[in-house]
Amino acid sequence: MFVVFLKFGPNKANAGKLMDGHKAWIQQGFDDGVFLVVGSLKPEAGGGIVAYNTTMEELERRVNLDPFVAEKVVTAEIWEIDPARSDARLDFLAA
Repeated sequence: MFVVFLKFGPNKANAGKLMDGHKAWIQQGFDDGVFLVVGSLKPEAGGGIVAYNTTMEELERRVNLDPFVAEKVVTAEIWEIDPARSDARLDFLAA
């Protein structure tokens, strides 16, 4: 399982014109079964993604295809989590 932090970068002002592509990229992540949760980092710091069903290398490639990342609207940081314990509702993550 992974957590991706998308922190605003030097080209934050370009977010509006790239938003449609960014939203399409997010939808593709859900469609592919990789993204579990996507949301904003508060207060107005960027975005975050919980991902699974992928490898670090595949996720890095996917993240680099985000128009926000490619155009430096955000910088990406990926952390891998090796779940040791979770609520029973999340048992699918250990599979």
